[in-house]
Amino acid sequence: MQTKVLIAGRTEQIENYKRAFGKMGVDGIGIFECDSREWIEYPGLVLPGGGDLEPGLFGQENQGSVNIDESLDKIQLQLLSECVRMQKPVLGICKGMQVINVFFGGTIRQHLPTAYTHAYEDGDRYHMTIARMHSILEELYGVRFRVNSAHHQGLDRIGMGLETIQYAEDQVVEGVVHKELPIIGVQWHPERLLENNDDCVNGNRLLEFWIQGFPRYV
Repeated sequence: MQTKVLIAGRTEQIENYKRAFGKMGVDGIGIFECDSREWIEYPGLVLPGGGDLEPGLFGQENQGSVNIDESLDKIQLQLLSECVRMQKPVLGICKGMQVINVFFGGTIRQHLPTAYTHAYEDGDRYHMTIARMHSILEELYGVRFRVNSAHHQGLDRIGMGLETIQYAEDQVVEGVVHKELPIIGVQWHPERLLENNDDCVNGNRLLEFWIQGFPRYV
């Protein structure tokens, strides 16, 4: 098992991710906490949640996108490009899944008609999802399982090479994988689901699967 990951987010926004990986003995380092020349040394990349992507990146005018961080968008896309080139494993969470989709030519629906069932409001929302049979997520959690949610946007056109492996009951995409590369994205937040409970899945199982998958690719 590898012992460190690079988390492509601002220092003040990635503590949950560092804490989650730390519990597994994995050192999560933020991109703003190390020299950019060190980035290439990390065996895996986490694209964390955050604000919305700059709509121009997927050829649209702003139609409801908020909390945009264009400089961070640029860094995340550059790092993802390097990981694709080197076939390094990538995990996208919430906004991170949307970054993956846009990188591969997909688009974003800038405000979901059912955003009220997904958007953060005094805490995460929780809802049922359906995993594709024989997918990674079905293997980990079964066909139907509840997850947390904190987003008002969702994937629209799916990027080239990606396939959907999880939906919410309103058909919002909740998980994707790349058909050939070690890349997975989820719209929910496994780093905030670290304990077993009756309401939601344990996010540790996905994080551990991803970490354990490193040796197959590096």
